[in-house]
Amino acid sequence: MSEIRTETVPLVDGSSLRLTVAEPIGPVRGGIVVLHEARGITDVARDLVRGLAAEGWLTVAPHLYHRDDADEIGEDDGDRIREQVGRLDGGQVMADTDTAFGWLAEHEVTADRMGVLGFDIGATVALLVATERTMGAAVSVADEASISSIRDRLPSLADSMAGLTCPWLGLYGREGGGDGAESAAELRDASVAVDAVTNIVVYPSSGHRFDADPAAATDAWQRTLNWFDAHLR
Repeated sequence: MSEIRTETVPLVDGSSLRLTVAEPIGPVRGGIVVLHEARGITDVARDLVRGLAAEGWLTVAPHLYHRDDADEIGEDDGDRIREQVGRLDGGQVMADTDTAFGWLAEHEVTADRMGVLGFDIGATVALLVATERTMGAAVSVADEASISSIRDRLPSLADSMAGLTCPWLGLYGREGGGDGAESAAELRDASVAVDAVTNIVVYPSSGHRFDADPAAATDAWQRTLNWFDAHLR
């Protein structure tokens, strides 16, 4: 299994962005930017980085809470999680994501072989990044709670889809008849008018964590790998 490490990159605003990265043991097929969940760079995020590298992808996860010196928030610290999510700034998140893509470019990964994978709140960011930046493919993995937690503070995802620059895969989980299915349905309706290739899958239970439901986790992970295999060439 590929080893992970953390690098620090200075930014123009005077802060420093931490990047959790992993390199394939063999040839590099391309590069993936991983956008983390509401709790920050957790074991789940690190496992994704490590797992993608094991599949041949040079992988980098920017620490989006770095300006608050927060890498990981405890699962039981709900108030701090909500506070941290509320402090996210769209422009800063996009700048941090651009830095991660720049890191891949410095390692000789071309834009057509770059992808983005976002889960939980990162799923929404991944879709917006795929409408504003040029890359090879994007994947969003989320459940109903993570969609609703930030959707009111961001542009309409359905409206934003018109600007998709690359193939996009949306993997959404639903619990107890919540709004996850409706959100996915909105995106599916919007995708009809999009030129880019899209696919949306809704799981009957929470799907933002690959380990939440064994069957859904296995299916989501395989779909993610297949998506990048098909579109990053």
